[in-house]
Amino acid sequence: MKINVIVAEIGSTTTVVNAFQEIHTPWPKFIGQGQAPTSVLQGDVNIGLQGALDDLSRNLGVDEIQYDEMLATSSAAGGLKMTVHGLVYDMTVRAAREAALGAGAIIHQVTGGKLRRTDINRITEKSPNIILIAGGVDYGERDTAIENAEKIAQMNLDIPVIYAGNIENQEEMREIFKDTKNKLYIVDNVYPRIDQLNVEPTRAVIQDVFEEHIIHAPGMKKVREMVNGPIIPTPGAVMEASKLLQQHIGDLITFDVGGATTDLHSVTEGSEEINRILLSPEPMAKRTVEGDLGVYINMKNIVSNIGVENLKEELGLDIDKLVETHQPIPKTSEEIKFVERLTLEAVLVALERHVGKLRHLYGPGGKTTVAEGKDLSNVKFIIGTGGALTRLPNRVHLLNQATTKSHQNSLMPTKEAKILIDEAYIMASLGVLSKRYPEAALSLMKQSLGLYGE
Repeated sequence: MKINVIVAEIGSTTTVVNAFQEIHTPWPKFIGQGQAPTSVLQGDVNIGLQGALDDLSRNLGVDEIQYDEMLATSSAAGGLKMTVHGLVYDMTVRAAREAALGAGAIIHQVTGGKLRRTDINRITEKSPNIILIAGGVDYGERDTAIENAEKIAQMNLDIPVIYAGNIENQEEMREIFKDTKNKLYIVDNVYPRIDQLNVEPTRAVIQDVFEEHIIHAPGMKKVREMVNGPIIPTPGAVMEASKLLQQHIGDLITFDVGGATTDLHSVTEGSEEINRILLSPEPMAKRTVEGDLGVYINMKNIVSNIGVENLKEELGLDIDKLVETHQPIPKTSEEIKFVERLTLEAVLVALERHVGKLRHLYGPGGKTTVAEGKDLSNVKFIIGTGGALTRLPNRVHLLNQATTKSHQNSLMPTKEAKILIDEAYIMASLGVLSKRYPEAALSLMKQSLGLYGE
């Protein structure tokens, strides 16, 4: 059987392949899925990838599969690991961090100011895939970024470096890294002015660098033998899909609840009223990742957050036994009820950590109201993706319950926001598909979300 495009999602534990047909027509189709354990530990992800393709063949009832193109998202081999180094934490560091998270990175270290010996040691220990250097608004402070670059260059690490700081330092950066193992990428400043974020150029470069260098990660060396299209980080793919969708249906947030983490992506400029009183700028597309909130690997963190006794009283279940026998996919009614409560808590906490808030300041002129963080009050759609929010029976109710809960002074979505579910669980795949075929990706996304008439 010949398939137009297959998208592989190469995860840390499972590899999933999604097959798409009629990709060049106005009505592309999602025709099937296969999965297999990821084979990073065997030193070759192609083993797991081939296993997922074999599973797809069985599911489609065919002997052999051929394809025109294979694209991929990856969180295997630790995903996209980055360290971020800027000038002032609340300004350039935060801007650089927003760019890295939006691209799908897992940030292992963040520093503000000049790097210390202990910071240098940590970079070596973390062995990131990419090092991001920022610092200084355009034509502002120069020395910190230059000194940090010199220290990183002296480490002699074979790690790509992205510079996204003061434009005046670009030639200096080329001089610093010209005879090093570090491949240098220079991009527009993430924080060119005090009141302006410019994270999109850096996000795009991060994904390009990831694609270029991912084949050097453990277990990923042979991936190009099968994947002949783009490879981007899986969380970055969900963001790409969210950004594409927002352009066509309006402002939205996307919850992605997984076994290890919970990601929240928001694509909205917020309201004019809140923007006028915002203390510092926010990116239009923002991702927060809660590395401690997952319904399988990090299940115990959520149980601890709620409290075992509270869970026993609320659910009327043997929580100790459920924790002890917890599986990735719940099967019994008790297991499903337990995981639904974990998912609700993950969504509640992720939203609380992501959403902006109003603050009241008191001074000689009386009370002044200001806003901090991301304004979600203009959001029209709330989207659920990831294993939990696409498969649990009460997924719509869970999202409704979490997003309508009263949060004092928080800039929450209104009750009019519509809840949509990625029923086919293909949003990450469509994010990478949109790099080549945006119209097809949009059509498939609308089909999965039930937006045929939009």
